[in-house]
Amino acid sequence: MALSSLTLATFALATWVSMISPAHSATCTSQTFTNNKLYAFCNDLPSLGSYLHWAYDPAGRTLSIAFIAPPDRPDGWVSWAINPTGNGMLGSQALIAFRDAGGHMTVKTYNVSSYALTESKVWYEVKEATAEFSGGVIRLFATLVLPAGAATTVNQVWQVGPGVSGGVPDKHSFQPANLNSKARLDLLRGQSTVTPVGDSRTKKRNIHGILNVVSWGIMFPIGIIIARYLRSFPSADPAWFYLHISCQMAAYAIGVSGWATGLKLGSESKGVRYSNHRNIGIALFAFATLQMFALLLRPKKDHKYRVYWNIYHHSIGYAILTLGIINVFKGFSILKPEQKWRNAYIVVISILGGSAVLLEAITWIMVLKRKKSSKSTKPLGGYGNGNARQEHMNI
Repeated sequence: MALSSLTLATFALATWVSMISPAHSATCTSQTFTNNKLYAFCNDLPSLGSYLHWAYDPAGRTLSIAFIAPPDRPDGWVSWAINPTGNGMLGSQALIAFRDAGGHMTVKTYNVSSYALTESKVWYEVKEATAEFSGGVIRLFATLVLPAGAATTVNQVWQVGPGVSGGVPDKHSFQPANLNSKARLDLLRGQSTVTPVGDSRTKKRNIHGILNVVSWGIMFPIGIIIARYLRSFPSADPAWFYLHISCQMAAYAIGVSGWATGLKLGSESKGVRYSNHRNIGIALFAFATLQMFALLLRPKKDHKYRVYWNIYHHSIGYAILTLGIINVFKGFSILKPEQKWRNAYIVVISILGGSAVLLEAITWIMVLKRKKSSKSTKPLGGYGNGNARQEHMNI
């Protein structure tokens, strides 16, 4: 009985192991192919769970490759490319494997000049290209002839995508793994040197996000809280005013830096559009600039136009507050940082919101007490010291 159980367990284990796709092996050296094809070199690529096998014949400039990767979804695509002019996606000469309308695996070539893909001829000659899908991965096989005089160390780029629409691969994700799927490949020595993960574009995205969270998402709300509530305390006058101005001017300077970084990122990613995020950012910059002019246009408290200035200043200020917080969360959705950063901002903005609610209650209690005191000391037939709402709102 015990021997029978052991035999069954051994058989089950052997069956399970045999079902594991070669592409899911720990390293490329243990992978084999159904066509029993052999390659001189292989590399475990550092992102997207991908592997590359290749052999290069210098005399004929012939490069044979087998690229293996799991697509984002079962009906997705995978791509391997050489970029003769840079180390990123734009300019790359790509082979993309996916399932066509008839359900058959196909490989097409793309000269990636933008994020809107169009099938086209590429820098190298494609002698043969096939693909197969099994075990959750796509295997792309190709034989290429590189141009005369081409270097034997090339920039390789690989990618995976979620699906295909109308015969055209859909846009891939922009997670760090997708953005950093590139390396230098020495065809003769069998070496792959990874392009540094923290490349300039990723750094710019992170800097853009940090600057905008600090300015629109934190400092502007703090500046509004200072102006609205601290001035209700006589002992805080005129310190609250200078604190308010200093905070908002610093926030504006940081926000403009973040806005400029966003413009730079947009110019470098012509095929990528985040229209709502961009439009809100432009509106924030315009409103904040108007607020800076408000300092120069600010009339004295007893001026007849002061009430109109108050409406203008407060309306734009609360518009910046609302749009800034909305755009911060839109930025989180685009950058997709670790959840702890989104949670940290939620905690910060919740603390600021809770403080504003508490200070609002305290301020109104103080204003109403002053109004009551004013009425009790007002001469018969005379006038009090002003409307409570106006006292609370004037800067």
